[in-house]
Amino acid sequence: MCYICLHMVQRHFWIKRIEKAWREKSVIWLSGVRRAGKTVLCQGLQGIEYFDCELPRTRRRLEDPEAFLDQLRGKRIVLDEIHRLENPSELLKIAADHYPTVRVIATGSSTLGASRKFRDTLTGRKAQVWLTPICLADMADFPRSGMERRLLHGGLPPFFLSERIPEKMFAEWMEAFWARDIQELFSVGKRASFMKFAELLLAQSGGMFEATAFAGPCEVSRPTIANYLAILDETFVAHVLRPFTSRLSSEIVSAPRVYAFDTGFACNYREWSSLRPDDFGLMWEHIVLNEIHALTGNRNIHYWRDKHGHEMDFVLSDRGKPPLALECKRTASNFDPANTLAFHSIYPRTELAVIAHDVKEPFKHRYEQAEVTFAGLDWLGTRLKKGA
Repeated sequence: MCYICLHMVQRHFWIKRIEKAWREKSVIWLSGVRRAGKTVLCQGLQGIEYFDCELPRTRRRLEDPEAFLDQLRGKRIVLDEIHRLENPSELLKIAADHYPTVRVIATGSSTLGASRKFRDTLTGRKAQVWLTPICLADMADFPRSGMERRLLHGGLPPFFLSERIPEKMFAEWMEAFWARDIQELFSVGKRASFMKFAELLLAQSGGMFEATAFAGPCEVSRPTIANYLAILDETFVAHVLRPFTSRLSSEIVSAPRVYAFDTGFACNYREWSSLRPDDFGLMWEHIVLNEIHALTGNRNIHYWRDKHGHEMDFVLSDRGKPPLALECKRTASNFDPANTLAFHSIYPRTELAVIAHDVKEPFKHRYEQAEVTFAGLDWLGTRLKKGA
């Protein structure tokens, strides 16, 4: 049932993103975690020719890139799971340099530079589109909508559409992630240690990260834990947020916060089948982070915290522009301005906002010298597009 539903869904936000990227470059690298919907999205594009690089006959056909591309001038093609080729970057480089009328989408589950298979990251030759779990714009396209479903089921389309919380699907996804992504793309020897670390990280999503705390339970060294985290980051399974700081003695300057890529996995490994208000609030942070990722494609997002325990959930900073600092709340009514005022006292030029689930129409409120915008995800989308 989910399979049929998925092929009926037109994800208009991402289709527009791909069309825009193709106007900039002839080659697109479409990344995202397994089962985020890359294949279905690509197969739904108009006038597409689809090639599954997992099939031996497709790989044989691609052994001569020039002969292959000669037959496709002026066409749009998808090279799905391109990392299965012996030298995928060579094919994409030839397409970008010598076949500009061939519009190519290549898909993969990691950043292009993460895999040892890619000898050239095609800098300047490609556009990049990162397909995140379901964002706000997607919610209008999918049946069975609702924020609590999105939080508990997660944002991978087949998981989101499942009748019940898909516990077995979470376990199956983790097994496939190890077998298909980690084993094929990285050199990781200790399966039990790596999987234990991934599960612990998902269960503790949103917290401060200290490698030493994971080394004992996973029975590996601290440097190995750091390597595991880098792999999860490269494959979009974990998002590492560094502190926003001017290196004052009162600020946290080194410890990262780490978020799971998806609320469904975070809830599953916490064994949550329903959400209390505080649980909803923590998962709401994940939704806001996912929205920022979807709208901007930018992973260079920070958090802020001082040594007195004041913190801002997310800080977005572009060179030459005032930062945008966000707090995430389930309801606007439980907002305490102490964190915002502490941050504003150090960074007075910052734009301040509270992104709350229950705010439908944006409004502003002043606390001492700090003006704070209260808004929902719709406002955040408009604000980030304006600042792009």
